[in-house]
Amino acid sequence: MAPLRFSANVSWLFPELPSLAARLQAAGSSGFEAAEVGWPYAEPPEALARAAREAGLQLVLINTPQGDREKGDMGLGAVPGRQAAFREGLEQAVLYAKALGCPRIHLMAGRVPQGADRAAVRGEMETVFLENLRHAAGVLAQENLVGLLEPINTRITDPQYFLDTPQQAAAILQKVGRPNLQLQMDVFHWQIMDGNLTGNIREFLPIVGHVQVAQVPGRGEPSSPGELNFPYLFQVLEDEGYKGFVGCEYQPQGDTVEGLSWLRSYWEKQGHPQAGQ
Repeated sequence: MAPLRFSANVSWLFPELPSLAARLQAAGSSGFEAAEVGWPYAEPPEALARAAREAGLQLVLINTPQGDREKGDMGLGAVPGRQAAFREGLEQAVLYAKALGCPRIHLMAGRVPQGADRAAVRGEMETVFLENLRHAAGVLAQENLVGLLEPINTRITDPQYFLDTPQQAAAILQKVGRPNLQLQMDVFHWQIMDGNLTGNIREFLPIVGHVQVAQVPGRGEPSSPGELNFPYLFQVLEDEGYKGFVGCEYQPQGDTVEGLSWLRSYWEKQGHPQAGQ
């Protein structure tokens, strides 16, 4: 079975370093061969691409823009009345993905509008999301890019987020029916919303294009105290033949490099050259 490939989420890791370029450099020095960035849009894409190259990193994931942060936007994919803004954001994300050589874009669904009842607007929001996803699939296919849907938990992280379970996301992907749209599995969110991780990994992995990890409930390193047994979950992913990247999207509980001891141990067991770094 092939060992898992890990990606440093530099929007979360190395918070002790001020710039994305410095964080990319630190990720490369720590043994990573891949990185992901939530929102790279404050930096020129060419500068980020250069920093990743110099660090020896492949960029594997970015998100579509949040929208208007001051108004509480967290993506626009399913938000009624914001279709034009979603499409503009998608164009910007594609521009960055091409410049960065990044093959995947997380298409953020967004939040249930302030004051609206989730059950009352669910049908309308799904209709908007399906329309936007069909458009996005066409745009992404022209550039040979993959779009990802990530359920985000509504119990702790974002009570207003529209897309919150793997079942909901998988049903939407089935309705859209485009091969270049896939599921993004963040086991932190999946555990909080549904548990049953072994069953859900096995059921949904055929449509998963990216995985992310953090401990529950504290969202720290996989080796920090919590509910999840990561050596077991990594073994499940290996046994099921997962070939994509596993993104380290967690809040380091102390120094980032010291907190990567769990990953160095994994690499050591696999006989990877990174283990000594």
